[in-house]
Amino acid sequence: MSEAAPQDLVARIGACRICADRFAATATAHAPRPVAWFRPGARLLIAGQAPGARVHASGRPFTDPSGDRLRDWLGIDAATFYDRDRVAVVPMAFCFPGYDARKADLPPPPICAATWHGQVMEALDSVELKVLVGAHAIRWHLGVKGPLTEAVRGWRDHFPGALPLPHPSWRNTGWLKRNPWFAVEVLPALRARVREVLQ
Repeated sequence: MSEAAPQDLVARIGACRICADRFAATATAHAPRPVAWFRPGARLLIAGQAPGARVHASGRPFTDPSGDRLRDWLGIDAATFYDRDRVAVVPMAFCFPGYDARKADLPPPPICAATWHGQVMEALDSVELKVLVGAHAIRWHLGVKGPLTEAVRGWRDHFPGALPLPHPSWRNTGWLKRNPWFAVEVLPALRARVREVLQ
């Protein structure tokens, strides 16, 4: 695939409005704002869930405390993380899905991945490591179902090509405390592999 084609794909994703009615019906009643952050040649893929409200406002992925934690897990700085020639950030839905009536995040609409992800993965043919953040990304990329803890605990089954992670949200701080093996076993392997891929 030529380099022009993926950039055209980014533009087409940026113009996508297939969820406009869905988002208008949420508690946030917002308009779509797809955040497509990738270029051909990227060697590291960050596959997340969906942009949050802060990312919806900024137009840049992981511009929130969860992004700070994720960059710490990866062992890279913000300049490296936002270098689209090296790192692709492709969530399971490119837009903020909105909140429900209780102010809880809605899940990523499956229509987004069904519409775009096959094309995006074809464009990103230089990726050497897929970092899969959260259950939605793990399920789509690895076909792994069941509890997230078990998926992350089985990280060696997919390494070095892919590595499943919990979401770095503050909501998972309790999970991290209950699972100290994650920091001891997974993060050193992740950081070493990221260094290897990005060198």
